[in-house]
Amino acid sequence: MFLKRQEAFGLEVGMVGVKLGDRFLQIGCPHGGRLGAIAAKVGLSGRAVVVVPDETSAERARKGAADAGVLIEVGIASPTTLSYDADSFDVVVADDTGGLFGSLSAANRAAAIREVRRVLRSGGRAMVLGGAQKSGLGKLFGGAPPSSSFGVSGEANTLLDAEGFILVRTLAERDGLTFVEGVKPRE
Repeated sequence: MFLKRQEAFGLEVGMVGVKLGDRFLQIGCPHGGRLGAIAAKVGLSGRAVVVVPDETSAERARKGAADAGVLIEVGIASPTTLSYDADSFDVVVADDTGGLFGSLSAANRAAAIREVRRVLRSGGRAMVLGGAQKSGLGKLFGGAPPSSSFGVSGEANTLLDAEGFILVRTLAERDGLTFVEGVKPRE
């Protein structure tokens, strides 16, 4: 009766940490609602962009934006060739919960992380969001475990580190998700 209703996607929004006025880019959109919730935090003074590999994902992103009542620029392109200027974004999320990065070859995963670094401003944050093994009751009733994820396998940490990101770390594995973060050094 007196419990506060938990905000949908509160964990993801909090972990990504975008704020009013940020320029935010997400690569991949396996869940439009999650994208809309994160993009809502940048407000009208910020910019929210998503790059997806196909029209099905683009439609999912548009629906998520409409449901959340936010403006999101939607582009269809490969994550290895982002058509944005260098230093264009404050936060970039590589959403691999749908397996986008895991489906790329090792060379293309590295190229995608290089593109993330290129479009991030100095001091900007990259976040890899991946599937993780659920624990507790979620493990018992949550269905099949995720396939080996780019984020969970440690490869995201290794690639972020190899591409020159600093402070690379796994922030959390919770509620079936893993959050890996790296910061582009100030140049």
